[in-house]
Amino acid sequence: MPVDTESMEKRQKAILAIVRGRRVARQSELVRLLKECGIRVTQSSISRDLRQLGITKLENGYQQLEQPDPGTDRDAAMLAEFVRDIRTAGGNLTVVKTVEGAAQRVAFYLDGSGWAEIVGTVSGDDTIFIATRGGGDQRRLLARLRALFSASGN
Repeated sequence: MPVDTESMEKRQKAILAIVRGRRVARQSELVRLLKECGIRVTQSSISRDLRQLGITKLENGYQQLEQPDPGTDRDAAMLAEFVRDIRTAGGNLTVVKTVEGAAQRVAFYLDGSGWAEIVGTVSGDDTIFIATRGGGDQRRLLARLRALFSASGN
């Protein structure tokens, strides 16, 4: 089924306005608020829109995260507070443990880093799995992560 770009843009603008203007704790609440604005949506379209807009659920509800600039010490220092442990899990999988609720924020930063070692990330609430192509990339990634998040004591 083709995507109607105009309605998607309208929906995403409405999502941004809602999230910036009030606290939204659940996707179902966002669906209801959009329907009140006359925008018909499904839960799956909301999930897709939230990902595309860089909106994630934090402790105080959904918020849009700025695209990270991996070169800034300020971002790394802020994220270092969330990182609790960095370890390997095989030849091409690295695990980053964070405080509860912070994994998506840290993974978003890493996804936007442009680091060649990272094939992809999967994050939960307090755990991030980072895939690399092999052992060499994994060793380089570990060194970068430990240097980046050294303020967290790793």
